[in-house]
Amino acid sequence: MGGQSQIDPGALGILGGAASGGGASHEAKGGSFSASAGAAGAFSALAGASALAGASALAGASALAGASATGGAGGALGTGGTGGSPASTANGTGAPASSPSGYGKATTGGGNATPLVASSLGALQAAIDAYESGGLVLEYSGKFAFSSITDPCKQHTLPAQTLEIKNKSDITILGQPGSSANFGVHIAATSSNVIIRNMTIGLTPGGDASDIISVEGMSGGAPKNIWIDHNEMFTSLATCAGAGDTAFDGMIDVKKGADNITVSYNYMHDHHKVSLNGYSDSDDQARHITFDHNLFENIGARAPLQRHGYSHVVNNYFLNVSTSCINVRMNGYALVEANFFENVVNPVTARDSDAVGFWDLRGNNLTSAADVGTGNQFGISWTSGSSGTLNATSWTSTATYPVALGYNYTAHPFQCVHDGLRAAAGAGKALATLKCQ
Repeated sequence: MGGQSQIDPGALGILGGAASGGGASHEAKGGSFSASAGAAGAFSALAGASALAGASALAGASALAGASATGGAGGALGTGGTGGSPASTANGTGAPASSPSGYGKATTGGGNATPLVASSLGALQAAIDAYESGGLVLEYSGKFAFSSITDPCKQHTLPAQTLEIKNKSDITILGQPGSSANFGVHIAATSSNVIIRNMTIGLTPGGDASDIISVEGMSGGAPKNIWIDHNEMFTSLATCAGAGDTAFDGMIDVKKGADNITVSYNYMHDHHKVSLNGYSDSDDQARHITFDHNLFENIGARAPLQRHGYSHVVNNYFLNVSTSCINVRMNGYALVEANFFENVVNPVTARDSDAVGFWDLRGNNLTSAADVGTGNQFGISWTSGSSGTLNATSWTSTATYPVALGYNYTAHPFQCVHDGLRAAAGAGKALATLKCQ
């Protein structure tokens, strides 16, 4: 690609054996879901590179099937917004967003820095270690053959492979079309203003250290302004002897003071525990996280598990969730808006902590107790949980979302989310966004 520098792992002293990864909108106040001036413009704004062309499916990753690679336009994410009508349908896809909306709206990553191309975990790590300030854009070109992993249960016995971004800021990591990885990303301490985009990451080794993306505060500080967008992440729902559901750990975990985060247009599938927001019940710092336009499919739980803090869960499609979906606890607040739930156990719940959280339900495909009761048309079911569990079986809000979001938006109609999100969510989709009629 023109204007890029190729990272030479040999020149950087990297060992050859380093792991490699193979609707009416409100006025926006700093970023929106609305389409930018096209794929090339959005891509160049982030990385100074040409537009993504849409990647082919990876051999051996069976769960990739069924996701088309087309482009899409969105509306804008704000303080209100309402869900749509069942008659609304998708209208193809449109241009990428050049910047996030949601709580991570201030994230710019490496900006217009000249991209460096890295083909392995080792090369990525060397570039980050050598970088000090001024903006860093890394395009990842490596490939990993997921079909080479014939027994996913072996992965938890292997050492973790992790890209460490610690006390480094203003960074974009962008997967090139067709790239794939078998390592995780740890954004830690004072690292802020970081973008992870268009990465395909799967079957990460390391057991309880195998988080795919972890955003974590440490004693010296905590990450702020993070955008996790258009990635595909998956592992396996296998239950492995000696590991249980920790054979693969978190998919996107946010903890210990990390704040102002947008998680958008990701395809997260075939995984037990998706997103932990709050390390423990005592992790009481006020996180602000937006989950918008993500496809959660064939998962166990934690979409997300929220302790304390605030989350806006808007325009997501939850399909085949076996244990629990949005689990808001420890006096946290979740605005749950214009989502589509299908074949989900415990779609909104508060369980397994000393205190419940609160939810504000607006404009989802589920609208009443009848929609979540016995024999409902959406495949919703409930389990009682331990003592103190509160389920949204009446499908009514338990509180009004108590804080201003600080950004404007238009929630797409839930039916359009159902009909069109798969064409835009995940890697290899030219950073497409959802477009509705």
